[in-house]
Amino acid sequence: MATSESTPLLENSQAKRKTPLPKIQLGLTLFVLFSQPISSQYIFPFINQLIRELGVTGGDDRKIGYYAGIIESLFFATQALTVLCWSRLSDYVGRKPVLLVGLAGLSVSNLCFGLSREFWALVASRCIAGALNGNVGVMKSVIGEITDTTNMARAFALIPIVFSVGASIAPFFGGGLVKPHDHWPKLFSGSFWVQYPYFLPSLVSASFTTFSFSIIALFFKESLPSKRRGKELQLEGALADAPGNEDVSPVPIRTLLTTYSVIIPIANYGILGLIEIGFFALVPLFYATPVEIGGLGLPPFTIGVIMMAFGVGNGLFQVLFTARAIERFGERGVFCSAVLAFFPIIATFPTMSWIIQVQKEVGLAVWVLVFAQLLLWAVVDMAYAVIFVFVTRASPNKYSLGTLNGLSQTTTSIARALGPATFTSLFAFSKEYNLLGGNLVYVVLLVILCLLVFLSRRLPELKKDKQ
Repeated sequence: MATSESTPLLENSQAKRKTPLPKIQLGLTLFVLFSQPISSQYIFPFINQLIRELGVTGGDDRKIGYYAGIIESLFFATQALTVLCWSRLSDYVGRKPVLLVGLAGLSVSNLCFGLSREFWALVASRCIAGALNGNVGVMKSVIGEITDTTNMARAFALIPIVFSVGASIAPFFGGGLVKPHDHWPKLFSGSFWVQYPYFLPSLVSASFTTFSFSIIALFFKESLPSKRRGKELQLEGALADAPGNEDVSPVPIRTLLTTYSVIIPIANYGILGLIEIGFFALVPLFYATPVEIGGLGLPPFTIGVIMMAFGVGNGLFQVLFTARAIERFGERGVFCSAVLAFFPIIATFPTMSWIIQVQKEVGLAVWVLVFAQLLLWAVVDMAYAVIFVFVTRASPNKYSLGTLNGLSQTTTSIARALGPATFTSLFAFSKEYNLLGGNLVYVVLLVILCLLVFLSRRLPELKKDKQ
């Protein structure tokens, strides 16, 4: 039977036993995926200080957050505008060329960022980074192509681990390597390091992406079926000719956008990303907000330690439990259960505020809730491993996988670009005008969460392969 536009990808393949993971190609793909958090998050520890030193606020430190927010969001905003184009292009020219262009763009943009001494130059470098980095959607396509239905979930379960580790390492070297002439004057002497005090962490990030470029150029094997050569491709062609010349062209985007089985996983992925990025923005803000207005009043160093510990702990949690949970409860069961963990997560915010107002200090009860909140956050992150599987297996044919991942990545990139400013502003608005006791932002999150829970029930039950 020929593959049609309404036939889910890999639905007809039946394996008698689990296929081993393609360790080398999967390892290369995850290594490149690691470059995204490394390049996007290493600036967080020093961006506020850099904005202050550039003088763009005119000495008014209250405006620093505005300019810093622009810089932080530009990467995801420009990525949202271009990721579909890169993913679509990879369906035609192959995955490897697009990956190489993205890595080269990241390397150049990181170097430019470290050499920037004007605000417009910072803006330009971050726009270049986001615009040329369509790699996330492409790498998910690669994973979908080098795995099958017996091992796909295990492969996708590694993606949150990579991001967690990258999100922990990037701020570490991003904050630790700034102004090296102050910390290691003998090693970094000279006027260059005084004039460009933030170049070293940018150089480290650029060096990593350059190394990734070399690894992909030398060792990565093209995974797009139409670009593979040799006996495997000849066999595929023979099998395609037998049922009537299977169409190997990507499905039109308009067709994908009007296919119910495609829209449902994309919608789930986009709303999941919106809620989590809102939570990601609210956590440090809530932790830093003064006790007098319902926050924890924690210093930046303590918040940084908490977030770094969570990154490491989350990675270990995903390693230990995600694949096992998928094998035990199935992809749909894991996703539906994971998103429900958002309810107690959101509830911990007003609960901690109430305890703070009563006790007037951060006591044991608050720290227990902080631990519970972060533990539940790790549970929620299990949803990412399985939503990648749903998106991949919703592809009408194997030649449209890049486009489909591009569409899904566009939705979450838009969420990551708009979510932080939206939810932090709503938090401030709720506190300033005491709306619903200062808790309006949590009510809005709950409403969006209810929509996600509804959509999660629309996901199909993925057919299990025979063991």
